[in-house]
Amino acid sequence: MQQLTALDHLIINFDHGLRTLFGQPLSTIRSHPAQKLEETDLSETDKQLSARLMRVNHAGEVSAQALYQGQALTAHSKAVRETMKQSAFEENDHLVWCQNRISELNGHVSFLNPLWYTGSYTIGAVAGAAGDKWSLGFVAETERQVVKHLEGHLQRLPAQDIKSRAILEQMKEDEAHHATVAIKAGGVPLPKPVRWLMGGVAKVMTQTAFWI
Repeated sequence: MQQLTALDHLIINFDHGLRTLFGQPLSTIRSHPAQKLEETDLSETDKQLSARLMRVNHAGEVSAQALYQGQALTAHSKAVRETMKQSAFEENDHLVWCQNRISELNGHVSFLNPLWYTGSYTIGAVAGAAGDKWSLGFVAETERQVVKHLEGHLQRLPAQDIKSRAILEQMKEDEAHHATVAIKAGGVPLPKPVRWLMGGVAKVMTQTAFWI
């Protein structure tokens, strides 16, 4: 099999970014967690709240794709690179589920998604260049924060919105699994200042994506 060059990887990543932001991401064959659930009667206020919350989650998945791709690009070992790519592929499901649910709620994805993607890709590349154990630790900490964030959204969702709830429950389970995979692959705990900074950046993104 022909070895891919650095330019090949950049082209592949560019294509992945275009699919994430403007096209149809490649997803697994898993069934949609809310596929068999019937739509409930939501008020316009509840629809608007759910759409905004799902927009935040979609923006988070856009950022996750960029992080994984950036980390895979600069990973030191092939094993870690493949781990990043596999996790990104599995999380494409989240991207599709969130986008579809936003459409069902007559909402829109964040207009700032290209900004989230570019910034996260850069952060991911830097994390990957720092070394595989730190890169994997970054994944584990990111997923830990995402799980906490999803728990908050599950509490804020309108009680009648069972379809959005089913999506977020499955996402929460997947994120926790990816954190475990990263730790088992050799990820180490990040310094407290780095964890604090990550939380601050995530807070800015989530609060902005809620409205824009």
